Amino acid sequence: MFSGSAVTGILMIAVTMVLGGCGREGQRPIGYPAPMPDSVAMRFLPGVVSDDSLDFNSAFSPDGKRFYFSRSGKGKWIIYVTEEQNGTWTQPAPAPFNEPQYSQADPFITADGTLYYISNRPRDLADSIPDYDIWRVRPRADGSWTSPENLLAVNSDSTEYYVSLSANGNLYFASNRNGTLGSHDIYVSHYANGKYTTPENLGQAVNSDKMEHDPMVSQDEKYLIFTSVDRADSFGSGDLYYSVRNANGTWAQAENMGSKFNTDTYEYCSYLTPDNRYLFFSADYDVKWISAQQLPWFK
Repeated sequence: MFSGSAVTGILMIAVTMVLGGCGREGQRPIGYPAPMPDSVAMRFLPGVVSDDSLDFNSAFSPDGKRFYFSRSGKGKWIIYVTEEQNGTWTQPAPAPFNEPQYSQADPFITADGTLYYISNRPRDLADSIPDYDIWRVRPRADGSWTSPENLLAVNSDSTEYYVSLSANGNLYFASNRNGTLGSHDIYVSHYANGKYTTPENLGQAVNSDKMEHDPMVSQDEKYLIFTSVDRADSFGSGDLYYSVRNANGTWAQAENMGSKFNTDTYEYCSYLTPDNRYLFFSADYDVKWISAQQLPWFK
């Protein structure tokens, strides 16, 4: 989601063999709308998703039939969903788990349909700290959702936002909690023995004395894309950067993703589709997409 001075907290089939385990096993085909992008980023579903409002975030359901995103309205963030019906995507409606008096944004959906998101709703009646936490809901067989669950092991009394999970459940997110190198850093909480561990800062290869947020980790944790603000090599105020995991498990020094992805404005909210065909991101108040073959590690 947006950060900084704007708003705080917003592979084609031919490369499947290259990515190996990056994709989600059992993912059903997604009915992408035409025209589909190649080497130039395009607005996604103009008039449906990319409309005359601040639209950001991207998340497809496991069956590829629903697309979730966030929209700003009436001073709050709201998660919307549009459905593919007979080749047409419906006008979006607020997702049913939104709490109208609070903000919800940054949806991420796992292969089993669990939806993670952020909200400034209080954890309980005693919670008076106006921060954003990570929450999740699970789908029921009848199409409804379970009650929102706060990820207490991950959240702090500061803001946590923009969730991305690897296939093994490790959870990446951004936070402005104590101990950051800059104003906001990227963290990971490892999933072990059915529990989330104490979050760890990804360190200086990824984080800087500036602001890093909106991490997107590949399913096999080999690649990480994120937004960083006002670095010396930036094209605009906020750019997309990437880091590749080294053989020893550490992250390589982050690099700018270049002019195919970044402009003189602000790019954020990166998302790789479950079938690895497209990279989505947000910019210019819209949701955009581009062929994943344009990603730097294929050049």
